[in-house]
Amino acid sequence: MPSIDVKARQINCKLVYYGTGLGGKTTNLRHIHKKTNPKQRGKLVSLETESERTLFFDFFPMAAGKVMDFDLRFSFFTVPGQSFYNLTRRTILKDADGVVFVADSQVDREEANIDSMLNLEENLREHKVELAKFPHVVQYNKRDMEEVIAVEEMRRELNKYGAPDFEAIAVEGEGVFESLRAIVKQVTDRVKLQLQR
Repeated sequence: MPSIDVKARQINCKLVYYGTGLGGKTTNLRHIHKKTNPKQRGKLVSLETESERTLFFDFFPMAAGKVMDFDLRFSFFTVPGQSFYNLTRRTILKDADGVVFVADSQVDREEANIDSMLNLEENLREHKVELAKFPHVVQYNKRDMEEVIAVEEMRRELNKYGAPDFEAIAVEGEGVFESLRAIVKQVTDRVKLQLQR
């Protein structure tokens, strides 16, 4: 649920980028951060290991205009891709308002993608959230690689609830803002419903 501060007329929403290790979550965030107006965004905080894998999470806040006279802000997080950081993943998912699932299109990452999606559902259930009813987007990243899984197959395996989905090459920025706009729209629509109650 978004945090609504009626006094300050501010709504804070949390978006989490979820997926396998080295699948492109951090690359998505870096691209968004780089292409966003510096006046609208905070600093990108990234905790990485020597091999450039995200150890805990990446994070940055961003102003996103107004919704019904409230200032709308988003905080972006990524989760570590490695499964042994599951407790960290679950903690980062707490109070999330939307998820972008970043799948690695390479053939040898198929099982890892499926495991990661199952893990996302399991961790959301720990927070009493059903993915089927939760704002989410699926991004099929690394479409420029040599051996990739067909999008139809990825969709069948990873998008069983018919969420908006996008092909992407995050290192080039392709599909990054399309994925972002789709998740922001879902979350913003939910916020509007909440404010109208």
